[in-house]
Amino acid sequence: MKELTNQQLFEDKNTIAWELISRFKYPYEVLPAISEYIVTRGESLPEDRYEKWGDNVWIARSASVAESASITGPVIIDEEAEVRHCAFIRGKVIVGEGAVVGNSTELKNVILFNKVQVPHYNYVGDSILGYKAHMGAGSITSNVKSDKQLVIVKNGDTKIETGIKKFGAMIGDEVEVGCGTVLNPGTVVGKNANIYPLSSVRGVVPKNSIYKNQNEIVEKTSFGITLVCGVVVAGGFVFFGKKFFRVK
Repeated sequence: MKELTNQQLFEDKNTIAWELISRFKYPYEVLPAISEYIVTRGESLPEDRYEKWGDNVWIARSASVAESASITGPVIIDEEAEVRHCAFIRGKVIVGEGAVVGNSTELKNVILFNKVQVPHYNYVGDSILGYKAHMGAGSITSNVKSDKQLVIVKNGDTKIETGIKKFGAMIGDEVEVGCGTVLNPGTVVGKNANIYPLSSVRGVVPKNSIYKNQNEIVEKTSFGITLVCGVVVAGGFVFFGKKFFRVK
């Protein structure tokens, strides 16, 4: 299960929380420690760059926070981050440098690496989102199973017993999640993967892959062509973000 480790999912330089994350092998192990880490780390942040807002809330002076946003500590909002109208930050949250938390987006017990975007009506709970990960409008992490049992991470026939009840998703660096997608409890998405819109995802999505549905996950090959689009075209070629891929 090496591909599910923190070292495989995330680059260490892209979050203020790497000191915490590096203590653990798997990302779900980080979740119970987020709150205490924020309080400790927050007290050490330089006052010329960060301002303390109320009880255990530290906001970078260069960050943009809408007056209508609701923020409950412990929280760190890092430099150049943007928290938009009616965002709901419920505590135990780290918002990375340059990250975007959008209109009516709700966060709880979460680490957003730098440049993450959760910009439109997202729910992200008990999860970690890697560098430049992006969740399309209305996509969410479901963090509690319907039977209220402990979450198990499943990768084919292999299972990891997490021992925790609330565990949303662990999303690697530069992952694109399509609009209206549900990431079910215990979902792990590897680096540079893309999830089709309106998907219901569970288990492990390999890095550098395209998730079409549970039975169709294909490897993608980058030709390094810089293009901007978001549509599938004929001939087995597909656009995602700023890259042009051929689907095998």
